[in-house]
Amino acid sequence: MRYINRKPSAPHQDRQSSPKPDHPVRARTALRQNDLSEQLDDNLQNLKELLEKCSDAVTREFLIGSEVTVKAAMLYFDGMIDRQEIEEHLLRPLLRLKAEPESLTEESRAHFIELSIQQLLPMGEIKTLSTLEAVCDHITAGDTVLLIDGHKQGIVVGTRSWQGRSINSPENESTIWGPKEGFTETLRFNTAQLRRRLKSTDFKIEAMSIGRISKTNVVVCYIEDIASESLISEIRRRLEIIDIDAILDTGYLEEYISDEKFSIMAQVEYTEKPDRICGHLLEGRAAILVDGSPMAMVVPTSFPQFLNAGEDYYQNFIAASLLRVGRFIAFFIALLLPSVYVAVVTYHQEMIPLSLYLTLVAARQGVPFPAAIEALMLELTFELLREAGLRLPRAIGPAVSIVGALIIGDAAVQAGLVGTPMVVVVAFTGIASFVTPSYNAGLMVRILRFGMLLLAATLGFFGIIMGLLILAARMASLSSLGQPYLSPIAPFNLAQISDILIRRPWSLNSKRPYQESMKNQARQNLPRDREES
Repeated sequence: MRYINRKPSAPHQDRQSSPKPDHPVRARTALRQNDLSEQLDDNLQNLKELLEKCSDAVTREFLIGSEVTVKAAMLYFDGMIDRQEIEEHLLRPLLRLKAEPESLTEESRAHFIELSIQQLLPMGEIKTLSTLEAVCDHITAGDTVLLIDGHKQGIVVGTRSWQGRSINSPENESTIWGPKEGFTETLRFNTAQLRRRLKSTDFKIEAMSIGRISKTNVVVCYIEDIASESLISEIRRRLEIIDIDAILDTGYLEEYISDEKFSIMAQVEYTEKPDRICGHLLEGRAAILVDGSPMAMVVPTSFPQFLNAGEDYYQNFIAASLLRVGRFIAFFIALLLPSVYVAVVTYHQEMIPLSLYLTLVAARQGVPFPAAIEALMLELTFELLREAGLRLPRAIGPAVSIVGALIIGDAAVQAGLVGTPMVVVVAFTGIASFVTPSYNAGLMVRILRFGMLLLAATLGFFGIIMGLLILAARMASLSSLGQPYLSPIAPFNLAQISDILIRRPWSLNSKRPYQESMKNQARQNLPRDREES
């Protein structure tokens, strides 16, 4: 046993009387709550403590006036402001101010802030602030703050400008028909693209800041006369209760927005196309955009919505309807084809025509593994190749995934580890999984496919049917901000389901998909005889 010599502790009253030094973080937090002082030197000293070790923080002190001068200081973060705009429209008007003794009276000194805002500074976005916390928040957001000696208020000038990615075509949602523009990481560029398409004052963009450290700008977009007030109020409530240190992407908000936290079912839809967002807004939904993320979140959503593509409405409705039916078929192929093959080969050989059965037996001759293990091996290999293709550099990623699949598949067949039919089944399943327009829905299908495969390997067709019933019951029990997850299939709505399984022509699309408490359901005014039909 080890004994540790300890010094005798001080008496209880001595321990209480000795003051404990404040933690630096708590001290800075308390300092941020202070109001601005009339003394410029005091404000600069406090800000120096708050901006300690911030090498990109710039403090520019200068004098206003000629014979009678007033001390002033300008604060900003380098790299987040438009330097030319500051020099021409902020510094130059103040430095050229010729304030003579008789013109710079005590009264003019007291109203210098108002004079600067109204006459001196030709800037578009100007307002005042009165706390150190407001100063820090604005300069970290890219604004410039002007402090003047003798005034307890500062001037905030909107000078935000930083390097960002230009507007290009979306990388994850390639389209043939329709607009080619995509969102970027700059929030105001994204909202401007939406505003350019929806030129109405009913289109609302509500802003808020989330994150104790990041203070990320988040906006909720909706059309006031179409989206229900209860939906917007619920979205606003769920966002306001978030208390986290940082929000770096839209995906951070998904778990806070979703009704069911512990589910692999995608309960929100992501897109990086402004035209798709506008289409959803016109159907009564809302969009959430986060500064720094090119992905926008759409709520509420339903599972059939994941199988609809935005370009369906840009081409002939007959072709779009056939493509939609093909997507639904591809969804079931991606979910069930390996499971059905394993169940038939393992338990239900009598369901296969004799000639086909003999071909399958001859192809699997010499394979040492059961069909279920064979399918799991190939599925895992396919998923690894898919992830490798996504993570590798763009120049070699597709080549590695395609060449890897060909080489590994051929080598596995030649070595007798897997049969040729299983390679064909897994390859066809992988192709079908790429048909789903939504990446979230495709990921969900990929995960569920392994569960269905295990059920088929243990119970055959009975396991597949049981898995489908469990999946349907689970989907029917979910909701997305109050909207049933399988709507309009369950609960069944004949008027809306006609625009889910197929694409209705615009001449028959007189009403929007119904949302609870929707104010304006009429999409267009049709002749009475056509509307009644």
